[in-house]
Amino acid sequence: MAPKDERPDTPERFTVSRRAFLKTTGISSLAATVVGVADADAQTPGARAVGPGEVPVQLLVNGKRLDLKIEPRVTLLDAIRTRADMTGNKRVCDRGTCGACTMIVDGRTVYSCSTLAIEVQGKQIRTVEGLTRGATLHPMQQAFCDADGLMCGFCTPGFIMASVALFEKHPQATVEQVKKGLDGNICRCGTFTRILEANMKVRGVARA
Repeated sequence: MAPKDERPDTPERFTVSRRAFLKTTGISSLAATVVGVADADAQTPGARAVGPGEVPVQLLVNGKRLDLKIEPRVTLLDAIRTRADMTGNKRVCDRGTCGACTMIVDGRTVYSCSTLAIEVQGKQIRTVEGLTRGATLHPMQQAFCDADGLMCGFCTPGFIMASVALFEKHPQATVEQVKKGLDGNICRCGTFTRILEANMKVRGVARA
């Protein structure tokens, strides 16, 4: 029997630690994933990078076309307030929690402070300015005035937009349904009772 060192064609034995094995497989998997994503992007027809500089954006706001040049990171709220000078909807929390910036996009309420303007191109955008007809207030706006449903006024535009969207979808909503439908908006002054009263007044209910 030949000594161990003289055995022909004997492969060398090697050992790999568990940590080294996991690191190697992890890096390999990550590399494969990156390559796969890159290949998918390259094969996607029409895929292209947008920005980081200003790009043309076309918005449909209150029935009118609005042509802007903005960076892709600009929110719908910033685009309309700072570029179109429509300052009805307010920036309060700026993180999508209070509802003061609420607008209606294709019939659905959105927090405009956390919605990118570039994402809502081609959609019907409604702001609080678009509710009036000349000097005539929308019934919901008038109801807020009649019921004294505002104090400092910062939350009022968002509450009105949320209330209008809810009324258009559920004109016969009950008190409990209105409460649930407006729970995404906050009034720091605590005028919830009057806001609820305004909503029910539009529905023909004398007092909520």
